[in-house]
Amino acid sequence: MLKKDPTVNVFGDAITPCSLTPLTGFFRDAHCNTCSQDHGSHTVCAVMNEEFLAYSKYVGNDLTTPMPQYQFPGLKPGDSWCLCANRFLQAHEEGCAPNVNLNATHQKALEIVPLEILEKYQVGSEV
Repeated sequence: MLKKDPTVNVFGDAITPCSLTPLTGFFRDAHCNTCSQDHGSHTVCAVMNEEFLAYSKYVGNDLTTPMPQYQFPGLKPGDSWCLCANRFLQAHEEGCAPNVNLNATHQKALEIVPLEILEKYQVGSEV
């Protein structure tokens, strides 16, 4: 059984849900929780937009095509999703990072993405 890291957001508070529809998270528990087996660090609660979805597909990670075998519905603009911290940072460096919900972004994301960068993309905390 996988052991979750403490469920704490980037502010040191209890992490809030990222998305129930579509159901997101490494654990598919609606939160950007993580553990040592989450090698992608799916810790950034990102709000999808056309530009980022096109970028992600271009770099080899198609997030729009459903993959039912992985309980993945395919994403569309406006969906929130627990994104890999490295992919978020890469998108930031390329000028096409999506907005993020910091209350739902796991503290572990800060090991990869500085808070100052995440704050540039902050949106409200709606799920």
